[in-house]
Amino acid sequence: MTSQTTIDKTGPGDEAPVAPSDASPRKGLRGHPWFTLITVAVGVMMVALDGTIVAIANPAIGKDLGASLSELQWITNAYFLALAVSLITAGKLGDRFGHRQTFLIGVVGFAAASGAIGLSDSIALVVVFRVFQGLFGALLMPAALGLLRATFPAEKLNMAIGIWGMVIGASTAGGPILGGVLVEHVNWQSVFFINVPVGILAVVLGVWILLDHRAENAPRSFDVLGIALLSAAMFCLVWALIKAPEWGWGDGKTWAFIGASVVGFALFALWETKVKEPLIPLALFRSVPLSAGVVLMVLMAIAFMGGLFFVTFYLQNVHGMSPIDAGLHLLPLTGMMIVGSPLAGAMITKVGPRVPLAGGMALTALAMYGMSTLETDTGSGVMSLWFAVLGLGLAPVMVGATEVIVGNAPMELSGVAGGLQQAAMQIGGSLGTAVLGAVMASKVDSDLEGNWTDAGLPPLTPEQAGQASEAVQVGAAPVPPGTPEAIATKITDVAHDTFISGMSLASLVAAGVAAVAVLVAFLTKRGANAEAGAGVGHI
Repeated sequence: MTSQTTIDKTGPGDEAPVAPSDASPRKGLRGHPWFTLITVAVGVMMVALDGTIVAIANPAIGKDLGASLSELQWITNAYFLALAVSLITAGKLGDRFGHRQTFLIGVVGFAAASGAIGLSDSIALVVVFRVFQGLFGALLMPAALGLLRATFPAEKLNMAIGIWGMVIGASTAGGPILGGVLVEHVNWQSVFFINVPVGILAVVLGVWILLDHRAENAPRSFDVLGIALLSAAMFCLVWALIKAPEWGWGDGKTWAFIGASVVGFALFALWETKVKEPLIPLALFRSVPLSAGVVLMVLMAIAFMGGLFFVTFYLQNVHGMSPIDAGLHLLPLTGMMIVGSPLAGAMITKVGPRVPLAGGMALTALAMYGMSTLETDTGSGVMSLWFAVLGLGLAPVMVGATEVIVGNAPMELSGVAGGLQQAAMQIGGSLGTAVLGAVMASKVDSDLEGNWTDAGLPPLTPEQAGQASEAVQVGAAPVPPGTPEAIATKITDVAHDTFISGMSLASLVAAGVAAVAVLVAFLTKRGANAEAGAGVGHI
């Protein structure tokens, strides 16, 4: 167990708490575990919401600012790229300067960037401020986990992480619903402006409630070269994943960036063995449970985010639902994550993470298999069943994998561990969308021409076939204006049937990834260093 002292940097007049083993409950709300959880949840909610809420606003942004499809894609890509590249470094900043300060700076910056986006009058400014959102969001997320780790005792940490995971899951899944309401009844700017009052609330609560905790042997210097190498490697990897659907997996540019990423990670690993205070001590990965937790988070995100990517197109383009209706149909997923996350936290506390994690990934595999059976006329009841099973499976994984990663890291590296957890999820989501997107594109390309011919439709030129394939990959029917109704119906049927065949194969691949994750889950165990935190406050 790591020796640790908790240092209070909250200002003059506050007594510095003693080491955890001798700590007594503090009076008032400062450092209170459950109020700390509420405070960080408010901040984390902003970042999680912005991961999905913006997709609903993109059409309105494009119309208002005259943006092209590629420019609109950068609204999402810029955010995730900045977030993924900087998460681990941001976690290190929290370990160095204190998670309270890092959290508050992240909240202020994120809210300010959100307000700036709402005031922007060009797509270029929107993209620039989305980068700032990602950077400040990266400061906020690992700091939140570091604060929970330092505040809650071991027997309560899983429950706290469960509620934290519930907030992330509910915010991520609820983003399209809230975004649809705001865009439809207010304007696209309101999607970003809403973060300003939420950020102000989080800052007020943070200044009032949060207590700074630092390990006695927290880092005292910066591994500047390590930060540069890791950031470059992460950028090349995420950039390759983002651009692969456009460039193609066989394109030299895709593999050039993947190769540069591999070289970057290798140089980073070599440097970390030589520097006095490394950004990520490689000894951290000698912990098999921690390494398994990181791999598990990547695999979970591949299956979840990659699979769910196509479900939104299925609901809106195949079933013809509005964005709000599509979001409402995903409520069983959201609801089961809300209910299941705290219950998973309690279960993991009692029996350890191994069985809940394996069971959760098994349910996730089952849900993705169920989604592979969806048809163009599948009813809401069947869809809701599989969405609910998916939410029930994801809940223990979000909680358990987070606890395994953060709890098996030394207290002085809790921020880095939180950054690892979030980076693994972002990379997994990007990888899932890219790989399953490639599976979908390949299946559509191989089936579309035959289905088109079998329906008795006129042959397509190579250019028309390429355009039709791009439309079908998102469930849209490539019906030219003025097409007779009978022909339009045939084209729509072919497009939807071909999309379903691609989504089915992608879902089966996601189910296979989840099944592999079941085996990885058996390598996990309860956090060996969880008791290092939780010294101050009262439960």
